[in-house]
Amino acid sequence: MIDLRSDTVTRPTRAMREAMMMAPVGDDVYGDDPTVNRLETLAAQVTGKEAALFVCSGTMGNQLAIMSHTRPGQEMIASAHSHVIVHEQGGHARLSHLSAALVNEPHGVSAAAVRALFRDPQDLHAPRTGLLCLENALGDGTVVPLGKIRDAVDAAHELGMKVHMDGARLFNAAAALGVPACEVAKEVDSVMFCLSKGLCAPVGSMLCGTGEFIALARRNRKVLGGGMRQAGVLAACGLLAINDMTARLGEDHRNAKALAAALADIPGIRVDQDNVHINMVFFEVTKPGFDHQGFVGFLMGRGVLVNGQSGGQYRFVTHHDVSRAQVITAAELVRDFLAG
Repeated sequence: MIDLRSDTVTRPTRAMREAMMMAPVGDDVYGDDPTVNRLETLAAQVTGKEAALFVCSGTMGNQLAIMSHTRPGQEMIASAHSHVIVHEQGGHARLSHLSAALVNEPHGVSAAAVRALFRDPQDLHAPRTGLLCLENALGDGTVVPLGKIRDAVDAAHELGMKVHMDGARLFNAAAALGVPACEVAKEVDSVMFCLSKGLCAPVGSMLCGTGEFIALARRNRKVLGGGMRQAGVLAACGLLAINDMTARLGEDHRNAKALAAALADIPGIRVDQDNVHINMVFFEVTKPGFDHQGFVGFLMGRGVLVNGQSGGQYRFVTHHDVSRAQVITAAELVRDFLAG
């Protein structure tokens, strides 16, 4: 199957499977799993932070950051389109007891929005603003310029707020910007990145920040049920994900651009090729009477897995397990369906 649903569908490489078998392990809750410790040290190094914590998922990493940076009753600022707002079941309210002030801007959060939504700490009627949540790369497949990130962080810090970055696809953003991952995360107080999105690790994400912050996040991880034991078998894949798989993400980006160009050449398809920054291609079908339900089934029957439309768009995602030839094959099948 040519699976274009997400870059979460990548399977562990042969090297990862072998590393899992041979990984030295201990009890991570006691802090004596050597492979987890190596992974946390490496994650801190590549993000330019003091320390890191291995967590079960990106959602857990984001929610631990929110919980560890804030106090109940505070408010955080985040994009209305961000993962922490749209795809984490309101975890900020359920777990950390925060309200959220939402920024409805298309390409990240601006410094002006941070200043506009910051609550006057002297106002007895308002919650205190405690945290700014940023994202890079964004869920729409675009990358926020470093200058815009820096300006938003500077505004937040001037107002006494902490800043967390959801960097689920941090290395994709770095590849698109042509900088190391530590440059993307340089200004923020904490950053989370996924090992299982495009990097082929089967499980896990990393939360990085100061030593004091990570110590608190480790304590909070326990209450969320995230204390793992012989987790070195999973951390072994994370080491290879960072050391080996991040270097090849540019190939996925080039395949996405090739896919976007092929789709744009099909009558009845609209693609904004300028917004294909990483490995995601979003497109609209403009053909009148298009059979959306039949489209997904048609592709599945011919060996291509895709999700249905969301918000009027389809999203095709390239990754390690999809070749250039396969994305062109998928585009030709889209052409066949529209022509049929």
